[in-house]
Amino acid sequence: MVRKLAILLSLLVGGYVAWVVALNLPGGDDSRSVAPRQEAARAPPSSSPGPSGPIIIPVSGVRAEQLVDTFDDARDEGRVHDAIDIMAPRGAAVLAAAAGTVEKLFDSRLGGRTIYIRRVGGEWVDYYAHLDAYAPGLAEGHRVEQGEMIGTVGSTGDASPEAPHLHYAINAMAPGERWWQGKAINPYPLLARR
Repeated sequence: MVRKLAILLSLLVGGYVAWVVALNLPGGDDSRSVAPRQEAARAPPSSSPGPSGPIIIPVSGVRAEQLVDTFDDARDEGRVHDAIDIMAPRGAAVLAAAAGTVEKLFDSRLGGRTIYIRRVGGEWVDYYAHLDAYAPGLAEGHRVEQGEMIGTVGSTGDASPEAPHLHYAINAMAPGERWWQGKAINPYPLLARR
């Protein structure tokens, strides 16, 4: 009897894990999709990443000394944060950290309203999550300049309504990698120098 229960429990756990993985694969229903966890690169470059020059703090009015390094923070479901949270009032302007092209806009279960912008040259993708709203007219394929308003701070997805913030990530991209791929680079040391 105990052996049968153990087998049944193993099957249930395996089915649940397969279901969670299927829900989080890119493509399909954008209201549920979430980018898979990226392998984190722990040694950021000595200067701002990419050939497009330095990045800016992507929330209007936030200063470097207000930033907190949350890159390695643990998250539920065994995830690592691989980003920094920039605390700001709901509705504060979210700015493009670097120039690039909007590659993907969608609502995801964890990230809420999100934007992926591939920088000029294609080697870097900036990820913005938990947005309250997109900037008017923002669309996939739209070219943005550094400092251009792309959205507003919010708490969509799994963010607490009492703590609106921007979840900001940088991914180093290999040739041919899509918007949800790449290696996470810690944005904190790059932004804290500003």
